[in-house]
Amino acid sequence: MSPLYSHIHSLSDFSSKLNGFASRSVRIRQNSKYSNGFRCYCDVSHSQQTSPEDSRTSVTVKKRIVSGVQPTGSVHLGNYLGAIKNWIALQNTYETLFFIVDLHAITLPYDTKELSKATRDTAAIYLACGIDASKASVFVQSHVHAHVELMWLLSSATPIGWLNRMIQFKEKSRKAGDENVGVALLTYPVLMASDILLYQSDFVPVGEDQKQHLELTRELAERVNYLYGGRKWKKLGGRGGAIFKVPEPLIPPAGARVMSLTDGLSKMSKSAPSDQSRINLLDPKDVIANKIKRCKTDSFPALEFDNPERPECNNLLSVYQLVSGKTKEDVAKECQGLNWGSFKPLLTDALIEHLHPIQVRYEEIHSDSAYLDSVLEEGARKASEIADATLKNVYQAMGFLRR
Repeated sequence: MSPLYSHIHSLSDFSSKLNGFASRSVRIRQNSKYSNGFRCYCDVSHSQQTSPEDSRTSVTVKKRIVSGVQPTGSVHLGNYLGAIKNWIALQNTYETLFFIVDLHAITLPYDTKELSKATRDTAAIYLACGIDASKASVFVQSHVHAHVELMWLLSSATPIGWLNRMIQFKEKSRKAGDENVGVALLTYPVLMASDILLYQSDFVPVGEDQKQHLELTRELAERVNYLYGGRKWKKLGGRGGAIFKVPEPLIPPAGARVMSLTDGLSKMSKSAPSDQSRINLLDPKDVIANKIKRCKTDSFPALEFDNPERPECNNLLSVYQLVSGKTKEDVAKECQGLNWGSFKPLLTDALIEHLHPIQVRYEEIHSDSAYLDSVLEEGARKASEIADATLKNVYQAMGFLRR
């Protein structure tokens, strides 16, 4: 009998345990605040503060956040405004771990010669954008071996039906064709769950397209906690209780979805065939100016937010708001009397001014390989301390022989 089922005495016992979990899952979904979708935390003040009376006897415990970006293609404005820029604020309030998900980057055909370079480039951009290595752990996913180990353990508890329902798998596999799709694309969400659960994360910054993957992570955490946690774990010498913390989504109030410059209904993406569709963070001034000059607009008079018939207008005004640091109301007032000919130079100047310090800092970091290596090494060391403790508990709860 395999170690996975060493604590189960019969098939009927196993079936009854799974049925019990299924019933419990239904109750969870019915009673949970998530039954009608995720509750989104858009404020960045969730650290557990002590009351004045308790300040002498207790310490502030920060909530933990993890997130990552694939090292495929250039980091673009959508990545920056939708994720990285928000991390800069999060690192001041939370315990933060940010990593380059190079293991995720190989789920589809890729250039082996470029992977290592793209990984370093992405790490340098993280730091250039303002991620502070003294506050956040910045590391490479594959440098922490626990990610892959936990993925295998979680795979044994993940129903295949859960993975078959993943929208991104269906879309990407249809585009790539069966001959170009490996098993890794199907099991991608299990690795993502491993990325999150390893660090006992409280919150995970997610975009709209990742909500389903985080929901699977939450369900998988609850399933493993039920199957192997509680008294069952305690009988094996563990502490008992929940093995994994069940994370909650944190969705930024703005910038979560920056759209393409060529189609206001499509998200800005690294995988889009035309580079004209995106502003890359390292684009030179003349390239930025040319892309904004040629970007898609409409023939409506004046400029306005939130008109469903004008997705490009809403997108470009939102980008201007985010890079200029102005409020939505101020931008609406400033731009309501402008036409596209007068607005585009305004947006171009704001983009160039905002991205210039990032580009200068990137060149400094990228040219100092010793510094970059030291940041990634220290980040992986800190991450491994947390990840190894979680992995040890999972092995114990699942009945493995102690190392």
